[in-house]
Amino acid sequence: MADMGQTRQTSSPDQPTYDIAIAGGGMAGSTLALALHQAGFRVALVDAETLETQGQGDYDGRASAIAYSAHRLWRRLGLGETLEAGSQPLRRIVVNDGAKPGPGARFSTGAELVISEEDLPIEDFGEPLGWMVENRTTRLALAEALARTDVALLRPAVALEAIDEGAFARLALEDGRSLRARLVIAAEGRRSLVRLAAGFKTVGWAYGQTALACAVQLERPHEGTAWQHFMPSGPLAILPLTGNRASLVWSESADKAKALASLPTEAFESLLARRMGDAIGPARLIGRRFTYPLSLQLSERAVGPRLALLGDAAHGVHPIAGQGLNLGLKDVAALCDVLVEARDIGEDIGSELVLERYVQWRRFDTAGSMAAADLIARGFSNDQPALRLLRDAALTAGGLFSPVRRIFAREAGASLGDAPSLLKTD
Repeated sequence: MADMGQTRQTSSPDQPTYDIAIAGGGMAGSTLALALHQAGFRVALVDAETLETQGQGDYDGRASAIAYSAHRLWRRLGLGETLEAGSQPLRRIVVNDGAKPGPGARFSTGAELVISEEDLPIEDFGEPLGWMVENRTTRLALAEALARTDVALLRPAVALEAIDEGAFARLALEDGRSLRARLVIAAEGRRSLVRLAAGFKTVGWAYGQTALACAVQLERPHEGTAWQHFMPSGPLAILPLTGNRASLVWSESADKAKALASLPTEAFESLLARRMGDAIGPARLIGRRFTYPLSLQLSERAVGPRLALLGDAAHGVHPIAGQGLNLGLKDVAALCDVLVEARDIGEDIGSELVLERYVQWRRFDTAGSMAAADLIARGFSNDQPALRLLRDAALTAGGLFSPVRRIFAREAGASLGDAPSLLKTD
């Protein structure tokens, strides 16, 4: 691992020079740093958080559903064995439409769609639908892998602005330091300071919902099944983890979510049991409860002079379809392909002509995923009789026809469309 004084090419003692500087050391940014390093680029990674902070069990309490095609990226970077050891394979996904809570309410109206790994096409057969992995596990595995490279890690440090200086961009840091790179990647999440400084406007909206996230211990074996239970007030997702635990993501109005987060443990478990009914069995709360407001956000621009956005800095989606991190990992794979090809044919990797190819590649998939998540969130988070009838018919029809299930299985696995090389099978 290199620090700022160990780079091989510098313009001045306090301004090292790299091929690519990445602002944001989260899961997408760290994965990009590893992939670009493996491809032979000189890389710097600026991370606002320390490794000790991100590795704590109560850092954010979340887990991510990683599509099987996106997981191939980590395998190609040498992380497959490490991450799979701490991950739970997704064998089935059960989607149902819930009744309004109340005395005698059932877990589901009866309309249900069940997707299993057997619905995958022949070329992907043998893969699980995806992997459930706790974010802490992923961050630590990425950090350990980065420590074995000469990627320059600036941590903790906050990137403020990418300034175009012709053949290079200068990335200014909050502590007064700066570094030069032929290309800067902003991957600091929805509140990206680099995006803000570049003047890229965003569009989006809030859903009026807050997600409560926590881990629970299940009494019955989950057998690798993920449940997505739609309620009029918002979805309730029960996602399997190792050790017969589950990651719970419960969406409610902001006031109700705040109340749920502050309930005594026994009261919370009792309310959860009534909400889930007999479908899953008793669940015991483990650790803290966290709340996150839900919204959609899209940057009107994804690239500029020697600057590209990646992951949540470019597009923040509703978590209802579990595609947020998967979209970021697909950004990583596509951007790597574009930059490697540009370098190999002698192009300037920071030129907007090159970066526009990345935008074009990711535009359709990103827009489609965001639109689908928004449609599901709006279409299912209500108790309107006409919409309930329509969505129940859609769930029932989807469960009856295997071609429809295969499409959903491939969508869950993020394998639809033109896949970058890092997401393809060996």
